[in-house]
Amino acid sequence: MKNFWRAVRIALSHRWALAAAIVSSFIVALLWGANIGTIYPFIDIVFQGDSIHEWVAVKIETSEAERATIEQEIAEMEAAAVDATPHERSVLARRVSVQQGRLDAEAKALAAYRRLEPYIVRYLPDSPFQLLLLVVGFLLVATIIKDAFLMANIQLVGRIAHLTTFQLRKECYRRTLQLDMAFFGKDRSTELMSRLTSDMATLTAGVSTLVGRTVREPLKMLVCICGAAYISWRLLLVSLLVAPLAIFLMTRLARSIKRANRRAMEEMAQLYNRLGETFSGIQLVKSYTMERHERKRFHQTAKEYYRRVMRINFYGSLTAPNNELMGIGVICLALLAGCYLVLNDQTHLLGIKMTDRPLTFGALMAFYAFLIGVSDPARKLSGVMSMLQGAAAAADRIYAVHDREPTIVDPPKPRPVPSQNRELVLDGVSFHYTPERPVLVDVDLTIGSGETIAIVGPNGCGKTTLASLIPRFYDPVAGSVRVGGCDLRDLRLRDLRNQIGMVTQQTLLFDDTVANNIRYGNPAASDAEVIEAAKKAHAHRFILEQLSDGYQTEVGERGNRLSGGQRQRIALARAILRDPSILILDEATSQIDYESEQLIHKALEEFVRGRTTILITHRVHTLALARRILVMDEGRILDLGTHGELMGRCAVYQRLYQTSLRESA
Repeated sequence: MKNFWRAVRIALSHRWALAAAIVSSFIVALLWGANIGTIYPFIDIVFQGDSIHEWVAVKIETSEAERATIEQEIAEMEAAAVDATPHERSVLARRVSVQQGRLDAEAKALAAYRRLEPYIVRYLPDSPFQLLLLVVGFLLVATIIKDAFLMANIQLVGRIAHLTTFQLRKECYRRTLQLDMAFFGKDRSTELMSRLTSDMATLTAGVSTLVGRTVREPLKMLVCICGAAYISWRLLLVSLLVAPLAIFLMTRLARSIKRANRRAMEEMAQLYNRLGETFSGIQLVKSYTMERHERKRFHQTAKEYYRRVMRINFYGSLTAPNNELMGIGVICLALLAGCYLVLNDQTHLLGIKMTDRPLTFGALMAFYAFLIGVSDPARKLSGVMSMLQGAAAAADRIYAVHDREPTIVDPPKPRPVPSQNRELVLDGVSFHYTPERPVLVDVDLTIGSGETIAIVGPNGCGKTTLASLIPRFYDPVAGSVRVGGCDLRDLRLRDLRNQIGMVTQQTLLFDDTVANNIRYGNPAASDAEVIEAAKKAHAHRFILEQLSDGYQTEVGERGNRLSGGQRQRIALARAILRDPSILILDEATSQIDYESEQLIHKALEEFVRGRTTILITHRVHTLALARRILVMDEGRILDLGTHGELMGRCAVYQRLYQTSLRESA
């Protein structure tokens, strides 16, 4: 429950909403008890055919007569005790004590009736039917007021719960974007989406239950128990002895009032889409340092989701009042038709004193109504524990991600990125994902500032991993990577990645316009700069001629409305717009048609000039862009040289050229 209480502390920070929720819960509980208490005037006054004026006059007269009778009985017993035996005097003394208690109770009741009489005569109608209308009116008005506060309570509780998870979801998303690339392994994105959506929904329900039902329903139970205890606390204790049977009967009766149900939350397709795009394209997000931009986009999506949930919550808050008003109407009809029962005029049960004065028919019915009034809150509390446990489990899963710390972090005192010398040096670099399977082994490589170098080798030889060390998606386990003589670990991540542009084999476009996908490389770019970048990438023509809305065309999820060559050229335009000093192309032309490859190759010829460029490729045409070619196998550098040099001395390169390189030409 520790992590669940961390979420609850966020809820407690909304002090005014929480205070209003507690106050509204208290008012709902009081009016719940007041509505049940109206049974007494219904039965004891209205259905006796008397006006309330006559009722109070009769009560005073009856109480005075009862008091006189008790006093006479006490006097007679005291007189009889003078000549009685010791045993008889003991019995008479007990009887006198009982009668004295009755006398005291009658005296208190008589005083109360006399205090009430002037107000009853002055303010209440002198007609049984008018009193009936007054009581029924009070019942309906009180129910409407209670339901208004119940609606307000459900809204406030929903606001607190959803604001809590809204804040937690944003914070968890922010921290997730800061995690290392290693965290986003196979099936990790789906798992993260589950934690940020379904688990968050479970946590929302838990917080809502804790702040709402766990506060409101016990207060309703307390008011009903206090009402029953006021009528007869001794009878209440006796009633608790048969609690199992009473609970069964109350539950059967409570089933006539339908439980208020909250409407199901709207499908979270848009939120899943935003999360799926970001997590599956985390490499692109990090390489273009767009974490802040993604947080803003996610904030807008999550806020829209919050607004929709609050709208559903509003409609859900109408369900309980609607059902309850129907239930109260049924109860009122039942009372009007069924209050003809009579009770015995007794104060003791099996010799045990239950009340000081005999209960009236209305008082006893009110007593049992209060007991029934306890059953509905008790029923609603029956599933609270399991719901809170589910929320606690969800909180553990959420905070497991929230509390994870990235290993790739900014240094305490970052150095500026060298502005002139951009020479890249890998000095004795080794890397592995798991110790038993090394990916890079003792790699030494120097790439001159502005030089274009190609990396070739069999699949799985470590080409992409080597390139991933440059934007610090990973840190080497041994050795160092330097730019301009400065270790990458001494640079601020944002400053480093702002200097790097990436185009990968799996081109990712977001479900947005063509213009915004290109602008992802530089969010501050103007429309003219976006168009210029598209022209340099040889994408401008097809954007205007082949796409229905030009630059405002929606590309679909992951750019699925475009061909592979179109996606690749838009991705290249994005990198061109970024104007990076270091360019990484990872199989950027491996899965496109010949015409697109020729256009991209032409664009690259112009774009790589003066930039430090790393090409990972199997295309001979792309190799022509490189000054030198690096041959890798099993995480090691086998050779480095020009195409001619390698053909003359490197058997692995010769084999690659004869198979994959030549076939792709």
